Amino acid sequence: MSQPIEAAILALRQRLLSTSTVYFSSQPLAGSRSGWAGRGNGTVKVETHADTSLTFTEWGRFRLEGATESIAFRNVFRWTPRADAIALSHERRGVEAAVQLFELIPTGPRDAADWVAREAHQCAADRYRVRLTPAEAGFDLAWSIEGPRKSERLYYRYR
Repeated sequence: MSQPIEAAILALRQRLLSTSTVYFSSQPLAGSRSGWAGRGNGTVKVETHADTSLTFTEWGRFRLEGATESIAFRNVFRWTPRADAIALSHERRGVEAAVQLFELIPTGPRDAADWVAREAHQCAADRYRVRLTPAEAGFDLAWSIEGPRKSERLYYRYR
């Protein structure tokens, strides 16, 4: 592992460790048939593991645009440092049913560089892409989802 990449991975891991809140919004674009527009916020519990991975357990409330009531949400994501990347997987249905999403790689050698998916994640006919941008006191995660029925942007702000 090169020193600049190792330093970037360590810096990102420190950002991940300090996370305690999440805010997110979802916005369907032209052509999307989901109608999944809204905003949510919640709490993040970070758990460390012996293999140096971190688990984010997220929970809170989400409100669809135009709705009067919010709904509860819960997600579990695992961040696993690798030699030249940080892998992101979704564990909402448990560790045994984890879905490997992305290997995020830094766009530059600095520890404040953006991170992008090495490859898009394909789920059935939908293609997922993600970009992580370091921010003061945390990071932002921008998702795009494209498919026959979906054209959506998700924006997560972790602090």
